[in-house]
Amino acid sequence: MQVRRAVYPSLCFLPIYVYQTALPCKVLDRSSGDSLPSVAMSLIRLVSPETDQPPALHERAMDNLRYIRETMERASAFTGISGWGQVAIGASALISAFIAARQSSFQSWLAVWIAEAVVSLLIAGWSMDRKARAANLPLLSGPGRKVAFSLSPPIFVGGLLTIVLYRAGLIDLIPGVWLLLYGTGVVTGGMFSVPIVPLMGLCFMGLGAVALFVPAFSNALMAAGFGGLHIVFGVIIARRYGG
Repeated sequence: MQVRRAVYPSLCFLPIYVYQTALPCKVLDRSSGDSLPSVAMSLIRLVSPETDQPPALHERAMDNLRYIRETMERASAFTGISGWGQVAIGASALISAFIAARQSSFQSWLAVWIAEAVVSLLIAGWSMDRKARAANLPLLSGPGRKVAFSLSPPIFVGGLLTIVLYRAGLIDLIPGVWLLLYGTGVVTGGMFSVPIVPLMGLCFMGLGAVALFVPAFSNALMAAGFGGLHIVFGVIIARRYGG
């Protein structure tokens, strides 16, 4: 019991001795590292968290309306083709065929039909613009642009082939090439329009195939195609699709 009592008091002073011996080291350590907190604090910058701001309500509404309009344009058919305009084109083509049949040379015949092509383009542009304005619809909408881009390449190729065939002396093939390429353009462009338009294109292609093998009746076939088909299908389009 005496030994335990002698040891116990000495143990009570042990923490005080450790603290006193360790205190100078702690003080030295803090004095040597005083600059560290200040450097660390100088490197710290308050940065506000980046939050994604939701778009404004009117912006989302405009995006939704734009998406709906584009979707409806892609799904809708181009109804800007004027039926009565096609009838006018057919009537002018019949007059041109009558005049061309009385020409003494192929050059004169060709000039009559080229003039008819220019007149037909003017009639088609004016009639479609008039129908689009009456319906308060843009003429060059999504389907309208597709029809124009689908019809233009065959017409351009037809013009190039006309020059090539004329210079090569193969003038008998020109009417058949015109009917075939025009029919091809009407079929491809008509896929974005009312269903009856591609059928008209197929009829043109049939007349063109006949004209290639029977060139003696080329002028009559041109009258039947550019005149008769435009009038017949123009009346159908005008009655079914509003003018």
